Amino acid sequence: MNRFLPHVTVAAVVADRDRFLLVEEHDRMNTASTITLFNQPAGHLEAEESLIDAVYRETLEESGWEITLVGYLGLYINTAPNGVVYHSHTFLARPERRVSQILDEGITRADWYSLTDIETLERHGRLRSPLVARRIRDALEDPVYPLDLIRDLNHPT
Repeated sequence: MNRFLPHVTVAAVVADRDRFLLVEEHDRMNTASTITLFNQPAGHLEAEESLIDAVYRETLEESGWEITLVGYLGLYINTAPNGVVYHSHTFLARPERRVSQILDEGITRADWYSLTDIETLERHGRLRSPLVARRIRDALEDPVYPLDLIRDLNHPT
């Protein structure tokens, strides 16, 4: 993993009324820790995969939920404590149905949290990155862009 090249990732802010889907996972940076962290369903773009295919795949693998994308929240750029720069394409989605109880390795569960719950997790340092709360606040306050903002010439719709 080259920490000097940006890592392209996707994330889904899955909203159901006033609750948001988060996954609880083991801290990958501190494998000795028993404390878990919370994140949106998110992960790396795989070779020859579109951003939209990646967000559907990652959400299903990490949470067991099928979703429908509502729009594009934006590109979030963040440097992790280990120096890796992430370019995270973030989508707003609504849940359709939970189709699997089997979650990716390292994820202990997927559940629904209110903004108040998420802010409490944030105060206690339990969010995987500052992007988790920021994405949710943006989903509540900022415009959501149409999916056709992404022009993927390798994966035409």
